[in-house]
Amino acid sequence: MAELKSKNVELADSYLRAKAEAENARRRAEEEIAKARKFAVEGFAESLLPVTDSLEAGLQIKDASAEQIRTGTEATLKQLKSALERNRVLEIAPPAGTKFDPHQHQAISVVPAEQEANTVVGVLQKGYLIADRVLRPALVTVAAPK
Repeated sequence: MAELKSKNVELADSYLRAKAEAENARRRAEEEIAKARKFAVEGFAESLLPVTDSLEAGLQIKDASAEQIRTGTEATLKQLKSALERNRVLEIAPPAGTKFDPHQHQAISVVPAEQEANTVVGVLQKGYLIADRVLRPALVTVAAPK
């Protein structure tokens, strides 16, 4: 009987230790998830800082010519596109003749065109994907059936 009591105490102790260890692992996992959510945007924000710097530097030039403003704007746009691509934010800008895809495109109008029906005629506004998920569909015009 004493041996069974001893074994019972030992098993109860092992159970409590395993339970505490599982609880600690769950708590650590929850903390990691909370930290990941809190700082998920950190890399993205860091890649946008050079864009902010460029815009601020451009605003410091008081008597900039139209050509200087255009050149600076083009360089800043290039920085912004690069930052977006590094963070897997990709453009949806289908060329004319591409088959209309309702998952990535939003038809604004159907127009008569000399191309196959239900294909993109033009892009009114680019769309964007983030990690293969549509962030914003491209606004397009679509060829009407003949």
